Amino acid sequence: MPDLRAVGRTTLAATLAAAPFAFAWRFARVYRDRAGYPVPHPPTHDPAELGLPFETLTVESDGLALPAWWIPARGGAPGPAVLLVHGWESARDRTLPNAMFLHAAGFHVLTFDVRGHGSNGPDPLPISAGEFGADALAAFRTLAARPDVTAAGILGHSMGAIGALLAAAAEPRVAAVVATATPADPARLTRQTFRLARLPLPDPIAYPLAWWTTRVYLAPRGHRMADISATAASARYRGPLLFIAGSDDRVVPAAHLGRLVAAARGARRADEPADAPVEVLSLPGGQHSWLYEFPAYRAAVARFLSIALGGPLAPDEAAALAAAALATRLPDGESRFSAVDEEPGGMRSLAGVVRR
Repeated sequence: MPDLRAVGRTTLAATLAAAPFAFAWRFARVYRDRAGYPVPHPPTHDPAELGLPFETLTVESDGLALPAWWIPARGGAPGPAVLLVHGWESARDRTLPNAMFLHAAGFHVLTFDVRGHGSNGPDPLPISAGEFGADALAAFRTLAARPDVTAAGILGHSMGAIGALLAAAAEPRVAAVVATATPADPARLTRQTFRLARLPLPDPIAYPLAWWTTRVYLAPRGHRMADISATAASARYRGPLLFIAGSDDRVVPAAHLGRLVAAARGARRADEPADAPVEVLSLPGGQHSWLYEFPAYRAAVARFLSIALGGPLAPDEAAALAAAALATRLPDGESRFSAVDEEPGGMRSLAGVVRR
């Protein structure tokens, strides 16, 4: 007869050894269910309320019709244009402060709602940087096809900045990218959400768990982390790049900016004329959102785009007009990451994983 005590010890040891893997799997599934489906916030303002001319159109992306606004400048005369890509749980109206100063500097603007956001309905699969990239690419191609657009760049914020970089790496016609408050890669972004949710996980546990959680999160769409990494996209794109971050950004720490800049500059050769320089602007006191409220931000973006897109105004003139333009956050504030806000934090959140 088998030694029942030995069998019991073996079973207990196997159970204890399997427990961390079972917890990691359960944690990743709960994270995906909680964080993968943004809460749509339909626009509450339109460009006309801010004195901007516009027309409504749609962007076709993966069979979806994404609502968009075309905001022409200079009476609609042919000239350069900028695509604006909003961030997580945001919408196209949140980009209007950027549109205001870009319009003042003479740029046409296209802004749209990423799938699962704004006026779009919920998506059946988790939304990731991959979807921001696909929709930004579709919107850019819609923009570039217009006969009144002579050259075009992309300005994206947070997840929208990742989308901007992914689109630029896939589309040679992207003449410039402005990436603000940009997460460096999916796993590091997941690790940061653990911090924001106040989960008591030390780094030796948190980083492997974030890597695994990200893989589980991306599995339904079939994405690979390397394919939707802003760091990797920054190295692939060789056009003019401007990275902007606030010194007080608690959502995307400064280390992310360092990785992005190092990757972009490391991939470019000083003796290769086709490789444009990488510029960086760090705003003292700047947070994750509302960087457009800094005159230095508006001036730097307008000057950078004027040079990269060939006008329509001289760089100094564009910078001065943008800096002087009114660009303040909309009255009802900014949406936050609902999955993080709803977590109690600490051990209560971890216990909730087991209960679920």
